[in-house]
Amino acid sequence: MAVRAAVLPAVDAPLEITGIDLPEPGPGRVRVRLAAAGVCHSDLSLANGTMRLPVPAVLGHEGAGRVVAVGEGVTHLAPGDGVVLNWAPSCGACPACGRGEVWLCANALNGAAEVHARRTDDGTELYPGLNVAAFAEETVVPASCVLPAPDGVPLTDAALLGCAVLTGYGAVHHSARVLPGETVAVFGVGGVGLAALQSARIAGASTIVAVDVSPEKEELARSAGATDYLVASDTTAREIRARTGKQGVDVAVECVGRASTIRTAWDSTRRGGRTTVVGIGGKDQRVTFNALEIFHWGRTLSGCVYGDSDPVRDLPVLAEHIRAGRLDPGALVTERITLDGIPAAFDTMLAGKGGRALVVF
Repeated sequence: MAVRAAVLPAVDAPLEITGIDLPEPGPGRVRVRLAAAGVCHSDLSLANGTMRLPVPAVLGHEGAGRVVAVGEGVTHLAPGDGVVLNWAPSCGACPACGRGEVWLCANALNGAAEVHARRTDDGTELYPGLNVAAFAEETVVPASCVLPAPDGVPLTDAALLGCAVLTGYGAVHHSARVLPGETVAVFGVGGVGLAALQSARIAGASTIVAVDVSPEKEELARSAGATDYLVASDTTAREIRARTGKQGVDVAVECVGRASTIRTAWDSTRRGGRTTVVGIGGKDQRVTFNALEIFHWGRTLSGCVYGDSDPVRDLPVLAEHIRAGRLDPGALVTERITLDGIPAAFDTMLAGKGGRALVVF
């Protein structure tokens, strides 16, 4: 059966909206009709080669929908079930999984190297960009890549749980481990940054400073929980220290992936503060420190993959926050688009505008 999809024909090539032929779900696989998919900066990182996976590929990794059909051996799902796509399923057998660090699973992206579909016009083999190929009307994925959608959460909201919300929430609660009363700065007010702001509010942070290059994002940031807003500049670290008794924040969460922003986030924390880097930067982005300052400031700098989250464990927790009104995935969405609007949404991300575009099918 042919469906429409957003295909990346090659690295740095424009996305093409085209027809693809999906196979029927074989053993252990599930066919899903997408309800919505978020347009994440990680998709852009695949398109420009920052993250290297096989191409040509159907992009999109943050989505939710309903099961259309299941293959042999799939017993925990049935047609009609609402599901959230899980782009990084853990294998349960590698050393990272053995330590309980499922977000570092060595085999999580093995599926991205398997042929996913073929173009309808010329039969070109296509790969799933990050396992799940969510930029399509329908997708066929391993059963490990789907989780039951939480009760009481609309599928359009549940779509954002698969990446932006899990990552932003996990960065605050699992990686940085923000405590009540602590001060927090979030760098980058995109989808993940907005989720981090909401999560810092849930954690009970006393001061939450949002930083972005765009002054237009202030209202969006404050609605998500920011108590202060700064337009990024050469004096950002100094301004943050001035707003925190000349100390600096306890925690900085960097959601941009740029060397200068990581350095500023580090400089914005107090002595002994913690900086969590969520943004995906390129190999050319070099961050430098001198040995004396590492000793003197006693700060911690750590990477954060997928929010250090376990989707199986964390989705129910996020759902409870949503039902209680503490977390609002819909507030991350600044634009609702169709499949044809994805290339323009990429341009918006490149321009540093908006929070999260949501493709609604």
